[in-house]
Amino acid sequence: MLNLFRLLARGAAAKAEEELIDRNALLILDQQIRETRTSLERSRLALAAAIAGDKAEERRLAAVETRAADLEERALAALAAGREDLAVEAADAIAELEAERDAIREARLRFAREVVRIRSVVADATRRQNELERGRRIAAAAEAARRLGVHAGPSERATLKEAEATLTRLRALQAEAADTEAALAEIEPGLSIAERLEREGFGPSTRPSGGAVLDRLRRKSETAAA
Repeated sequence: MLNLFRLLARGAAAKAEEELIDRNALLILDQQIRETRTSLERSRLALAAAIAGDKAEERRLAAVETRAADLEERALAALAAGREDLAVEAADAIAELEAERDAIREARLRFAREVVRIRSVVADATRRQNELERGRRIAAAAEAARRLGVHAGPSERATLKEAEATLTRLRALQAEAADTEAALAEIEPGLSIAERLEREGFGPSTRPSGGAVLDRLRRKSETAAA
């Protein structure tokens, strides 16, 4: 029985952990992407530093080869002049420079092969990082769309369906108010059919207007003056 309880406890803990991960999957993905982006940037910087170091080795190799060639010319001149002692000393120095030259060449060959491998790794990591970030943007959009369809609790924001229902009710109320106003206008007391037609602009006006009164006053003034 005790083993059963332990098994149930582990199962409950595992389920709770999975649910926690599921609820926060986008947040976890964001942090993982930030960490992989930082790691990738460190890899790029390390590769750039290694390539810069190889450039320095290239310049060092050129300097060693130049010194060896110069010493060889001087040793030949010493031999021609009968200075065997100086030629021997120069030969020893040339041997050391040639050993250094060979070591640098071998190291650069090994480094070149390693750089090819590292470049491939960094290029693959860059491609995967870009795919991750594109996938994250798609996942974020899909999650936002999914949340639109989730039923909101009492303390949460309204869902799209609830907003649509409210808009439908509002439109119905507005249509009802417009119908009521139209009905009131049709049954407005004190207006005959002739007056309603006149109001709508059909036929001559039956009510006095300022223009008509002014015309009458002008005619009276003209008559009095005559």
